[in-house]
Amino acid sequence: MRVALFVTCLVDLMRPRIGFAAIRLLEAAGCEVAVPESQTCCGQPAFNAGERAGAIALAKKVIAEFDEFEYVVVPSGSCAGHMRNAYAGLLAADPAWHGRAVALASRIYELTDFLVNVARLDTVPGTFRGSVTYHDSCTGLRGLGVKEQPRALLAKLPGVELWEMNDAEECCGFGGAFSVKFGEISAAIAERKCASASATGAAAIVGGDLGCLLNIEGKLRRMGDETTRVLHIAELLVGES
Repeated sequence: MRVALFVTCLVDLMRPRIGFAAIRLLEAAGCEVAVPESQTCCGQPAFNAGERAGAIALAKKVIAEFDEFEYVVVPSGSCAGHMRNAYAGLLAADPAWHGRAVALASRIYELTDFLVNVARLDTVPGTFRGSVTYHDSCTGLRGLGVKEQPRALLAKLPGVELWEMNDAEECCGFGGAFSVKFGEISAAIAERKCASASATGAAAIVGGDLGCLLNIEGKLRRMGDETTRVLHIAELLVGES
């Protein structure tokens, strides 16, 4: 099947190896992967900031770049959720674009959801060994129903032990612009999340959204934890311990 990878801004700018790991996983599932070079942002920051005109312009740009593909896969529940759930509403007043937004939404998948429920990936190339705990990001969990999919993929790595944290479904405090506008609240939420993760004793914290992971890792380091690894699930599924 022909799949396009929407890389996301954070992956592109902060940790591009996640994008390459996603490609490896998709290819392992038998997909032909394309990465449109003109892609930029999904428009979620503009949408959240109330910049409706900018959000609409970016929605149209993404649709034009990706509507020829059989599937669009995104290594972020946050971006995938915005693309799948917000575009049609943004373009409701424009029948032509609205129709294209609805059609594209049906083909957009968060990475682990696609690998488990569409590509039905049997084996993963990674050889990671060790204990991990998993953070469920808000949008992936509540907007896309991503919960069991990453855990099913982790179970395909025989060297991995999953040690669930208390309140794994609680927010990490990032929330995009929320962490900027409400810094003290964000920091308190992040501290609680890090404490829950640390209490498991797991060697690594794993998740599916880089924004969450950067927030968690930053808070861990400020709390004095220099050893716990913080990994995107794509990195773990293709990597070594």
